[in-house]
Amino acid sequence: MSAKPIVFVTGNANKLKEVVQILDTDTFHHKVVSQDIDLPEFQGEPDEITRAKCLEATRHVEGPVLIEDTCLCFNALGGMPGPYIKWFLKPLGPAGLHRMLADFEDKSAYAVCTFAYHSGVPGDKVHLFMGRTEGHIVAPRGPPGFGWDPCFEPTGYQLTYAEMTSEQKNAISHRGRALQKLRDFFIQQDTAHDA
Repeated sequence: MSAKPIVFVTGNANKLKEVVQILDTDTFHHKVVSQDIDLPEFQGEPDEITRAKCLEATRHVEGPVLIEDTCLCFNALGGMPGPYIKWFLKPLGPAGLHRMLADFEDKSAYAVCTFAYHSGVPGDKVHLFMGRTEGHIVAPRGPPGFGWDPCFEPTGYQLTYAEMTSEQKNAISHRGRALQKLRDFFIQQDTAHDA
């Protein structure tokens, strides 16, 4: 177990719970805690946004820091709302996101999650881990409460994220796939450190 816990910058208790659930294996030996820091809303491509948010977070956290940026991209809208999904979701809700595509035949979409990790050591680089899940935007189904989960149906499933068990969702979700890469990175680092 590392001396300092990894600070996951989020004010969303559901996100922290999901991250800890996905990472919590016998092979991941790092404690993850959350801290709600009001970071600027950077604009640009997802990788640029995530890297900038991570570097900004290191100014507030003494030690390892983890940042997440999530995009929901509608193919009919050329990838929008993309990294701005948070600002669309707030006023529209999942039903409004579905209505955005009412005049389009193409309801396909993809969810992207990018995690950025920085060790907290000045001069170290930011490591990015990206996961992507293809799907469709549907009329909301399942319990509300976790963002746009009720209107996103992953390709190959007849369930929305909201209708899935946490185990089902975590196994195929954009966040689960990104965290798998992050976990593999830490296992490699720990193995190299122990060697």
